Amino acid sequence: MATYRTKTMKKTISILAIILIISTLVSLAVEPPKTAELKIKTSAKCGMCKKRIERDLGVSKGIVNSNLNLDDKVVTITYNTKKTSPAKIKEVISKIGYDADEVVANQKSHDALPGCCQKSAAAHKD
Repeated sequence: MATYRTKTMKKTISILAIILIISTLVSLAVEPPKTAELKIKTSAKCGMCKKRIERDLGVSKGIVNSNLNLDDKVVTITYNTKKTSPAKIKEVISKIGYDADEVVANQKSHDALPGCCQKSAAAHKD
C-alpha cells in the first residue's frame, strides 16, 4: 500500500511541475504592448491650445504620450497600436476643435474654443 501512495504522490508532483513549467512559458510568451510614434500637423496657436490637446489626448484610450511643438504646430504622439490607430487619434484632435493633418476640425468644437485659439485668430504669444 505504501508503494501505491508513493507512486500516486510522484505522479501528482510530476503533473504539478509540468503545469508550473507550462504556465511560466505561457506568461513569458505574452508580448508587451506595441507602441508607435505618430506626428500630426495641427491648427494649434498657443500654450492654451497645447495644454488642451495634450490633456485630452492624455485621457484618450491607447495614448501613451503626446507633445505639441508650437513652433511647427506638430504634435508627436506615442500610442499603443492594439488600442488605437492614427485615424482615431486624428478624430480625437478634430473633436477637440483643431485640424489634424487632412482631418478638418469639428466645427462645433472649434467654435467653442477661446477666440484666440480659433483658426481665424491672429497668431499670438502667451
